[in-house]
Amino acid sequence: MDWKILSSEYLSHHQYFTARVDKCERRDGKIVPEYFVVELPACVVAMALTENNEVLMIKQYRHPIKKTILELPGGFIDKGETPEQAIKRELMEETGYQFDSFDYLGKVAANPGVLDNYTHMFLAKGGKKVSEQELDANEDIEILLTAFDEVKQLLNENKIEQALHAACIFYALQKIDSQK
Repeated sequence: MDWKILSSEYLSHHQYFTARVDKCERRDGKIVPEYFVVELPACVVAMALTENNEVLMIKQYRHPIKKTILELPGGFIDKGETPEQAIKRELMEETGYQFDSFDYLGKVAANPGVLDNYTHMFLAKGGKKVSEQELDANEDIEILLTAFDEVKQLLNENKIEQALHAACIFYALQKIDSQK
């Protein structure tokens, strides 16, 4: 049984950062006077394999942790888009690659104690470079063509610090193994 929301007050309203505080009643009747929630659009991410079986990784500076990290391509789903349409668009914008096929791997929640969104994960295959990057104004992304075995090693050595991307790699590797 879900908690009952008694009231909600918005603290911030922005496309990529909307925050509210809810007053809730738990199942046992106890009142939670302040439960903070950050509302974010749903996201997509893909472990993307080129036609040469290389994994498209990206290096990107992440200001909240003040570090450049290895990631997979992905981003927010735009209003009116399906997750598959969004990942096709994000891959094209961030990498300039187009893909032959997409396997949906499921969805995960980054931090459901605070964030209300999910990230949809994909395995993209058969990538071919067809254009240059078309990055958003605040994106600074370096593309790395990474050997398949190296990506496995990076995951096993905990060098993929973006947790949602590590989950995507994990599920993509399971999907690839099940298709053998």
